[in-house]
Amino acid sequence: MSLENIMSEKPASPKIPSQNSILLRDYAEKIAETDKLPEENLKPVLLGLFGEVGSIMATSKKYHREEKAYSRHADAMEEELGDTLWYFVTLCRRLGYGIDKIFSDVTNDENYKETVVASDLIDGPISRVFIPQDHLSLDENLLRLGQAVSKLPMVEQSGEESLSFLLEFADRYLRTVKAAQIPFAKIVNANIEKVRGRFRPPDYENLPVFDDGFPEEEKLPREFEIEIRQDQNGKSYMKWGNVKIGDPLTDNIPNEDGYRFHDVFHLSYAAILHWSPIIRRILKLKRKSNPRIDEAEDGARATFLEEGLSAWIFSYAKDLNFFENRKQLSFDLLKNVQRFVKGYEVERCPLYMWERAILDGYAVFRDILKNNGGVVVCNLNERTITYKPLPKPE
Repeated sequence: MSLENIMSEKPASPKIPSQNSILLRDYAEKIAETDKLPEENLKPVLLGLFGEVGSIMATSKKYHREEKAYSRHADAMEEELGDTLWYFVTLCRRLGYGIDKIFSDVTNDENYKETVVASDLIDGPISRVFIPQDHLSLDENLLRLGQAVSKLPMVEQSGEESLSFLLEFADRYLRTVKAAQIPFAKIVNANIEKVRGRFRPPDYENLPVFDDGFPEEEKLPREFEIEIRQDQNGKSYMKWGNVKIGDPLTDNIPNEDGYRFHDVFHLSYAAILHWSPIIRRILKLKRKSNPRIDEAEDGARATFLEEGLSAWIFSYAKDLNFFENRKQLSFDLLKNVQRFVKGYEVERCPLYMWERAILDGYAVFRDILKNNGGVVVCNLNERTITYKPLPKPE
């Protein structure tokens, strides 16, 4: 090709924001460990994919209805596109197809414009970028994605029809991502962080310890016990050693429900997450040596947030017998918890640890409620909270 011909070819340059590239096969490997659906039954995967496409559409619908009042539109769209990808890649794996091969076959088409860009991958300085050549709106692409997912029933019929569905869906998905104006790498990386943080036990050595580097008098004790008792007036109170701490509490509701013992939840957050502005305030362990941390992380707003979070989870737990006999929590509940604490240091804790803090805290709460008190044993080194009976009077 002559220099003149090269210079005359000027493909449209894609917008390439700064994002961490990731190989699709690496994404597939990372999320495979989070697949807890039954291997012998494909239907939950099919239903999940169908449902996630519906969730993307619902997100767009909310934006039309509420417009700028729906401030989470971009974040919600990114999350739903990531969840859709999870189910699609899981379906490909169950059917024996590599996701990188599916996307490669789809983009090797005249309907995609190819261009070469500098890559941020160490071993691959050059990447080829494929740009869908249509100018449909996001809504138009979503309707076409919906049309594609409506063909899901054919997936279990034959290998040829399954492959046809996967290719069509992949094409419509990539066009929807482009129309949403969200970098694909951002969607992929965010989904990895989300699902692994939810389903994979974390590296405990690298979990955040929020008072590392602070003076000893500003650190939560690594092992301690708190007695929770109920007085003759029905109020609960806490004792640390021989000292009463905190305020006496009642249920503050017409029909008693045990909320007077809810300090257990704050103790659970402290023990398992190493976070509780309320326990720091009660034990006088605020990090005053750093004024910014003292105000932003240990101040009044943070304590209100923790109190509100505990009350909200409690109202949810009451309908589920305070999570008795439950080994896991709703993903939606955990995602809402994550949104609740966004912007605070504790948002660095993975959902897996939040689930532990809530379930283990409620296990101790049920024992406290049953016995009208007890001893809460907190071990921050092991990130555990356990119950033991109150000592018998001498």
